[in-house]
Amino acid sequence: MRSIEIREEAGATLGVEEEFLLLDPYTAEPVDRAAQVIAGCKADAGWTVQPEYAESQVETATGVCVSAEQVGGQLAEARARLSAAADERGALLVATGAPVVASKPLTLARGERYARIADHYGAMFSDYLCCGLHVHVGVPDRDVAAVVLNHFTPWLPVLLALSANSPLRQGRDEGYASLRALTQAAFPAAGPPPWVESAADYDRHLARVVESGAFLDERITFWQARLSPHLPTVEIRVADSVATAADAQVITALCRGIAVAAAADVAAGVPAPRVDPKAISSALWTAARHGLRGPAIDPLTQTRTTVRGQLAALLRRVRPALAEFGELAAVTTGLADLFRRGTGADLQRRTAAEGPAAVARALAARTAGLTAVEAGYSPV
Repeated sequence: MRSIEIREEAGATLGVEEEFLLLDPYTAEPVDRAAQVIAGCKADAGWTVQPEYAESQVETATGVCVSAEQVGGQLAEARARLSAAADERGALLVATGAPVVASKPLTLARGERYARIADHYGAMFSDYLCCGLHVHVGVPDRDVAAVVLNHFTPWLPVLLALSANSPLRQGRDEGYASLRALTQAAFPAAGPPPWVESAADYDRHLARVVESGAFLDERITFWQARLSPHLPTVEIRVADSVATAADAQVITALCRGIAVAAAADVAAGVPAPRVDPKAISSALWTAARHGLRGPAIDPLTQTRTTVRGQLAALLRRVRPALAEFGELAAVTTGLADLFRRGTGADLQRRTAAEGPAAVARALAARTAGLTAVEAGYSPV
């Protein structure tokens, strides 16, 4: 591979998009109140709120941030304000990878583009109501950014395990920590991005998939990591929408650490290890199946391990970058807290016996940053 000069520092900027569902507080069914909730939410100068493809979804986006802490602050504020706006309109704002229950067909948001997507993918899209956490890490040189994506592939399963937050279908535990991951895997050309050697190589891969009809266009891709279509960033899209802003902050810091370490390897001419497609597929399935606490697959050695083992390897990889940005202590503490209380999937399972509405209320409290007492439901 040719040498690539890094013109600007990779990882200097961050941004996060979060998708949420609006649920009925009594039935946990999705409710079509996005327009009203958005209209009633006064966004801060640093972040924005906008509709998603379903009328029961909303999305927030941070501004351009320089630290994971700044990202976490904007996310926490956006969640709190949106939660209040939803509450005033008889809905719960819920961070979850997929609906707790959903018996009604989704209502598409208005717009010609959403109609085109629905027509292109048919029933796959008309039943798709999932929410994700999308982390953007600034990598201004597009050739570097394309090659950095290669370095993300081995770590996608552990990022999925840390974020797993969709174990229920129609209120029942289906035995998977992330049903969202399974749903997304059904879309054409889904999964990790292709191995590339440059931005031009990335563009050729993308053009071939679009030409085949698997992707409607360059803006709608089902890769779990990609070059942003409109920003000078790599965009990591593997994670479920996570229960708390603190969890999103930790995952954001880890993503930046991976990008910075990868950019340093690119500058040194060190290629990313190639991952066997079957191994990464198995590792992603295992992460979706078991989430945080079960077994894991190391996609590089193709051996069975644990999420803790994979996370330890990831921390060794990103420790210098985390230390450089002053985020090592916060990430270590945040991960310890996540393992102590569990992911959103763990919360949903602990609450499921009380019924879908209890699950929705518990998730809504975590989303808004409230304690169980503040939210008015029994701790679980």
